[in-house]
Amino acid sequence: MAETSSEQAASVPQPASARKHRGTWWLPFALIAALVLGLGGGVLLDRQVFSAFTPPANLPQETEPEFRLMAEAWNTIDQHYVDRSALDLQRLGYGAIGGMADALGDTGHSRFLSPQMLRIENDFTLGQLVGIGVEVQMKDGQLVIVAPLDGSPAQRAGLRPGDVIVAVNGTNVAAQPIDQVIQQIQGQAGTQLTLSILTPATGQTRSVTLTRARITLDNVTWRQLPGTSIAHLRIAAFSQGVGRKVRTALEAIQGAHMRAIILDLRDNPGGLVDEAVAVASQFLSSGNVFVEKNAQGQTTAVPVQPGGVATSIPMVVLVNGGTASAAEIVSGALQDAHHATVIGETTFGTGTVLNQFSLSDGSALLLATEEWLTPSGRVIWHRGLAPDQTVALALDAVPVFPESEQGLTAEQLRASMDTQLVRALHILAADP
Repeated sequence: MAETSSEQAASVPQPASARKHRGTWWLPFALIAALVLGLGGGVLLDRQVFSAFTPPANLPQETEPEFRLMAEAWNTIDQHYVDRSALDLQRLGYGAIGGMADALGDTGHSRFLSPQMLRIENDFTLGQLVGIGVEVQMKDGQLVIVAPLDGSPAQRAGLRPGDVIVAVNGTNVAAQPIDQVIQQIQGQAGTQLTLSILTPATGQTRSVTLTRARITLDNVTWRQLPGTSIAHLRIAAFSQGVGRKVRTALEAIQGAHMRAIILDLRDNPGGLVDEAVAVASQFLSSGNVFVEKNAQGQTTAVPVQPGGVATSIPMVVLVNGGTASAAEIVSGALQDAHHATVIGETTFGTGTVLNQFSLSDGSALLLATEEWLTPSGRVIWHRGLAPDQTVALALDAVPVFPESEQGLTAEQLRASMDTQLVRALHILAADP
């Protein structure tokens, strides 16, 4: 989700709902709790930052009964709760704020971030994390993995989108706030932790021991698929500078005389909206990348930027349930423009632009202030994007990414369990 420059081994990004940073960023909490715990959610949001602090003297008069009620509850807990060691005032305050955000019903999107969680999300946009490298989100009271980060301990351990983290080092975390879970997952690089992982599709729970590590995300990679003139271009997240890196990769792809591209956005938690626009614009010569809709129902089209370098090359886009936020923006734009065939599984469904409202102690509220739609007006929020061709991976199948293709023969690639990549090759009429 997320990248952290501090020794926070539990980077846990959440899905990167497209965040506004007008002028800049990111993610999708689906917080990658270095889990990164260390991304949507996402999680990568190009977000605009506001100060939300209102002095108590300026509270609206109509809110006085509610604040009095909260004070009554606070005082009652403080005076009568038997476990005095549990009366952590900051935790109670953060819990109250988080409860207000949760009451909005915008699960996984609008949310409260403690200063620690905010640092994790900000680090993710820079591509540097310490932790296990998985993007997570609270869903129906469960800590659900949105996507493991490329090259992370979580990915190497076989954690998959949709897996549920049930316990950390033997402690059940089902009823705990996400920031408390992150604290348990955090730690120094080189240290170990054990997670209990539930796979809903099978109902089975397994124990996974991981070693926390410092993770540097290589968000743009590509390789010529063996026996073909097709480039496999992978974008792992839409962090800062990805648009520029994709353009450089496309120029190299063209220089190598590749005749087609497979754009791999699987397990991509999202990122900065501006980077999504920059990437989509490399493949489109006109039209819009997406449409923003505000609370009043007014819509604003976000146009393609001129100067794309790959506007005529045949391509396929790969997506799955871990494709979120900015990755959904790009997928939807290419799909609506009929510039690419989208293959895989329905995407995560992160469809809001989050604005960051800073609070006085360094914490923040991420609030959905706009919804984004595909250029044709399709709703993504809570629905996801359906692919043109649905191809599911077997539960024990691992996606083949460019970094794992070195040394593969054409026969080995076609015989792999990555049926989504194999279908893309077939569509592009590859003949190894």
